[in-house]
Amino acid sequence: MMWNVYQRSVSALVMTLAGVSALGVLLMMIITCVDIIMRRLGHPLPGVVDIVSIAGCISVVTALPYTTAVKGHVAVEYFFHKMPRVGRVLADSVCRTLVLLLFCFMSWRCVVYGGTLLRRGSVTLTLQIPIFWVWWLMAFSLAVVVLVKFYNLMHPGQEMMKP
Repeated sequence: MMWNVYQRSVSALVMTLAGVSALGVLLMMIITCVDIIMRRLGHPLPGVVDIVSIAGCISVVTALPYTTAVKGHVAVEYFFHKMPRVGRVLADSVCRTLVLLLFCFMSWRCVVYGGTLLRRGSVTLTLQIPIFWVWWLMAFSLAVVVLVKFYNLMHPGQEMMKP
């Protein structure tokens, strides 16, 4: 019962972040098309690079939990097929634990770096948009990946959700 609540809660976070990713891609498409049209008319939009850069970063990082939850990453399975079942489960568990620790570390460092950018007042070059929040969103997204990896570690051989 507890795992069902955990799975539903984390799945809701994953799907919310996937929606944010989709909105980021949509924003990039719209702003690029509008900029092309406006350039043809002799009035390019200022700050398109700023917006597309932020939207691209957001799209990639918020898609990561979904890709992890559906096990959409590329895997090298050649070596796993040569191992006995116990070896595969052990190697998979060790790899998942290492990845979980790596993403914990990366999430923490993104929070720290975002705080540094906030204190420095770092902004984009053209539109002067503060960028600290992008790093904090990245930290949150990486923390959701940790939650997904924890579920995968407790349920070996299963994806958290179907694509």
